[in-house]
Amino acid sequence: MSRFIESIKVEDQKLFLADLHQKRINETFAHFGKEGSLDLAKIYKNLEHDEDGLFKLKITYSLEKDFRVQLIPYAISEINKISLVENNTYDYSFKFEDRKEFERMKQKAKAEEIIIVKNNHITDTSYSNILFKKGKDWFTPNTFLLNGVQRQHLLKTKKIKEAEITLQTLKDYSHFQIINAMNDFDDMFIYPLSKITNLPDHTDFAGI
Repeated sequence: MSRFIESIKVEDQKLFLADLHQKRINETFAHFGKEGSLDLAKIYKNLEHDEDGLFKLKITYSLEKDFRVQLIPYAISEINKISLVENNTYDYSFKFEDRKEFERMKQKAKAEEIIIVKNNHITDTSYSNILFKKGKDWFTPNTFLLNGVQRQHLLKTKKIKEAEITLQTLKDYSHFQIINAMNDFDDMFIYPLSKITNLPDHTDFAGI
């Protein structure tokens, strides 16, 4: 039985991007032919959370509507080593709980974090979408694995733009940052492109 996860930012007792998270859960149930969904607002209200600060609300659920809830204190962490890996077949269109393939790719790359290359195109890291800086503008690949809620929000508010980003065009960008539901635009570390340990000009990246 497939299980799914939803990770939602809670800061000072407020749910962030709740409408987009709810939409994704609804679409997951609908895609797999299941009626109904989970009610995020009701789940959060039942927690009676009254503590300020930054938390990750993690909901693990099945299409039979059984679910498990965790509310975890959260802190943004810096990445020390990130590498490109190639995987032309992996599909992560929904937020499956099973992340074994991501872990396998990271182990093969011997890196703390990875950027997945699919059919010569940049996609995502193992847990986030990614942005690249060119001049003053930030771009996100149009070849994402998962259309994350933060990515959708930043595109809708025109803070970022979509672009076709390949191994060959990576050199056109100067910096990158990772974004997800917990990490907002410019809310975290911004890295120079040289932080990627195996850029095409330097060495071959890891074929998976």
